[in-house]
Amino acid sequence: MSLFAGAFQQGCFYGIVSVGVYLTFRILRIPDLTADGAFTLGGATSASLILANAPVLALPLSFVVGCGAGLVTAFLQIKLRVAPILAGFLTMSGLYTANLAIQRGAPNLSLLRTKNLFNILPFLSKKESQFLWPILLCLLVFLCFTLFLHTEKGLEIRAAGNNPKMAQAQGINVAQAKTVALMLANGTIALAGSLASQYQGYTDINTGSGSLLVGLAGVILGEAIFPTSRIGWRLASIVAGAILYQLLLAVVVRYSFLPAYTFKLVAAVLIACTIGVSQIKKSPQNDEL
Repeated sequence: MSLFAGAFQQGCFYGIVSVGVYLTFRILRIPDLTADGAFTLGGATSASLILANAPVLALPLSFVVGCGAGLVTAFLQIKLRVAPILAGFLTMSGLYTANLAIQRGAPNLSLLRTKNLFNILPFLSKKESQFLWPILLCLLVFLCFTLFLHTEKGLEIRAAGNNPKMAQAQGINVAQAKTVALMLANGTIALAGSLASQYQGYTDINTGSGSLLVGLAGVILGEAIFPTSRIGWRLASIVAGAILYQLLLAVVVRYSFLPAYTFKLVAAVLIACTIGVSQIKKSPQNDEL
């Protein structure tokens, strides 16, 4: 039972990652590879602040530095006209060194016996905090993005992603809209990285590896199982998809006879099957090879 409870909790903060990935992958239609580096950046920043006895600043500053990573990617794409996928890769590569610098050269940092989000409130036990905080923060991110995407700036971002030329003809600053979206997306992913590091009790320089894939799995699984056109319900379906994805992996780990080192292969096969099923539903008649 604890395995599935842990999978649900991890699904909540990977749901936050999925919301950030959705903003770039679906709304902007940009394959942003910054996500892996931003997730680790959030964890490294959070751990460094906690070890410096400033746990209250861990979440907000992780979000801010994540926004900074998104700003770098936007600068490369818009000002230097680097291809989106390459711009994200360059930022992600640069963040590896930045994350090591934040961790003062250490490949990992332990948060054991430190005051963090999961033990800062004396009236909540560690298990209660580990259950409540991921849910509360996931709900907060969901509500904030739902409200934001219905504001004027949010509608501009949606228009810029849907049809940049038409949006520009309507007087929308497309470059600014893309910059804001990339900053918010990576700030949100860094926030999830901060939450994950505190939940796990450590951060590692490679902890963000595969975060983009997991976030994308939540987006695709949510859209395939809970199809909807309304933005609020779509974000809710994406969060649900991220939680369901983690629960499915927990089932595989719990009942599979496969060795533990095949975990990532199982995850990749699960994502491929989800994408395949969703594409077959859209176009039942496949082209011949």
